[in-house]
Amino acid sequence: MIELKYLKVPDGIQNLLAITNEIKFSMVSEPLVGSLLRTLATSKPSGQFLELGTGTGVSTAWILSGMDLQSSLLTIDNDQAVVAIAKAHLKGDSRVTFKVSDAGDCINQLNQDGKQFDLIFADTWAGKYTHFEQTMQLLKPGGFYVIDDMLPQPNWLEGHELKVAALIGELAQRRELSVTKMHWASGVVVATKHYGSSSAELRN
Repeated sequence: MIELKYLKVPDGIQNLLAITNEIKFSMVSEPLVGSLLRTLATSKPSGQFLELGTGTGVSTAWILSGMDLQSSLLTIDNDQAVVAIAKAHLKGDSRVTFKVSDAGDCINQLNQDGKQFDLIFADTWAGKYTHFEQTMQLLKPGGFYVIDDMLPQPNWLEGHELKVAALIGELAQRRELSVTKMHWASGVVVATKHYGSSSAELRN
């Protein structure tokens, strides 16, 4: 199967990628991951979506391309410069809300506000390697938790593979989740929370 041959790329992605390359921003999700995000978003009509790590908005655009008109996306990043690029290209879409802030602080606040989401794409440190428990609490039953870059990447710091292994191990032990680990694209893990999961299960 030639995975990229018939891939339909959302409008504006090429312009975003050109600017992303121009500023040498390397932390961008690849097209296959974007396509998966679009497919998962399409399965959640009137969905509420959370992206942790906006970057220049490439994965944001992929998620938006799968959402219906009644859905909403909150995307968070602490880098004003890259979020400005995303806003400039996607500001016409009223379904997306950009927040420039520390993702960990936002995760805590969202929990305090009782928010939950149908899909969480955790593409930054918080939500993956920190604030993991709090992020799981934000996931609705039946919701998708998606992470990528689980296969070795050129920008990994020394010892990062240990953090990746620990995270995958933690996901595998969670009784309230069904987890699929894929040796595909940059290394993708998709987890779905079981219906009827209790707060006690979240801790065990």
